[in-house]
Amino acid sequence: MPEEQIPPEIAALNYEQALTALEEVVTSLEREEHPLEEALALYARGQALLTHCRRLLAEAELKVQRLAGEDLAPFDADALAAPPTPGEAPPAEA
Repeated sequence: MPEEQIPPEIAALNYEQALTALEEVVTSLEREEHPLEEALALYARGQALLTHCRRLLAEAELKVQRLAGEDLAPFDADALAAPPTPGEAPPAEA
């Protein structure tokens, strides 16, 4: 969905607000209690919220890259593991 198609009331939301609204739309649709036209409108709102969330995340990622410059390294889940016990060698770098 192009940026110009995102309704202004959605474009005004911050990430947390948009994500909460998206979760509410998904929950509502999962209940399957809506007539077809209402369900389609909710789906369209969900798509707009998803597009907005993705755009906000992309902008945040770009800001982090600009702040970190060349120092930005890929995420390494293994680096979050418990530190080695004293006397034990740290895991080898890949």
